Amino acid sequence: MSHVLVTGGAGYIGSHACKMLAARGHIPVTVDNLSTGWAEAVKYGPLIRADLADRAALDAAFARYRPVAVVHFAAFSLVGEAMADPGKYWRNNVVGSLGLIEAALAADCRSIVFSSTCATYGEHDGVTLDEGSPQQPLNSYGSSKRAVEEMLRDFGASQGLNAVIFRYFNVAGADPGGEIGEWHQPETHLIPLILQAIDGQRPELVIHGDDYATPDGTCIRDYVHVMDLVEAHVLGLDWLAAGRGSRVFNLGTGTGFSVREVIDAAEAVTGRKVPYRTGPRRGGDATRLVSGSRRAAEELGWAPRRSTLEQMIGDAWNWHRNGGYQAGS
Repeated sequence: MSHVLVTGGAGYIGSHACKMLAARGHIPVTVDNLSTGWAEAVKYGPLIRADLADRAALDAAFARYRPVAVVHFAAFSLVGEAMADPGKYWRNNVVGSLGLIEAALAADCRSIVFSSTCATYGEHDGVTLDEGSPQQPLNSYGSSKRAVEEMLRDFGASQGLNAVIFRYFNVAGADPGGEIGEWHQPETHLIPLILQAIDGQRPELVIHGDDYATPDGTCIRDYVHVMDLVEAHVLGLDWLAAGRGSRVFNLGTGTGFSVREVIDAAEAVTGRKVPYRTGPRRGGDATRLVSGSRRAAEELGWAPRRSTLEQMIGDAWNWHRNGGYQAGS
């Protein structure tokens, strides 16, 4: 069994990746400072509580476990915060990634799967985005992720680092087995916010703008089930292990849903009404973000089989009703 270093493995997506890595015969080694992650989510391998800025801790982790690859999730990712405090995003997301890359190369670990984002594309209304679409990020979150992509390309050209970069869209759902799920403090993602409003944990959902150029006036996003997403990351590791070199892939379904459509689906799945009101737009929000994932389908053999609104909301609802990581709430 090979070790894989997973940064941000105590977070939402990272913990699901660790579960799938363990199921596929790897030992996931989580490196997480627990600033937004949960120790309770680290169930499938060891936890190293450390920040990516701590080079000594990274060097010790590489020396102890000799990972064959890195899966890099750790990052700040709140659009509103990124607009208000860009320096925080450049320091954490870019400088932290630089330290990780240099530590990996020093340990002769030359394979990395990087969690990037559709936010690198920015605003492209009416266009299904593919890997060749122009990258014009609207905020420092997207800009910092694009910078890490460029960093990986530079280290690939100069030092033989191989990277699979995944630009993915809105991630939703939870582990169907109910062991782990989506739990943020504060919560900012649409589906858990809806479920909290349904369950009385917040007074209402706030829709951020209803005057966008969409059929119902609310933003449109492409949602992908978290288990589909992390399956792609395992396929990315297989790609690198086969010596196929660096590659960028979009991950999405190619179908977008508006905020109001997600609300309607949640009401159908749960049998409850969603209390909501409309507020002003948020700065940095694009009108429509929908993925073209043909490359991932054709080259990786990836398919988002679980990514229906009904399944994503249903799995999230089951997790939500189980209470989440209450010890940290």
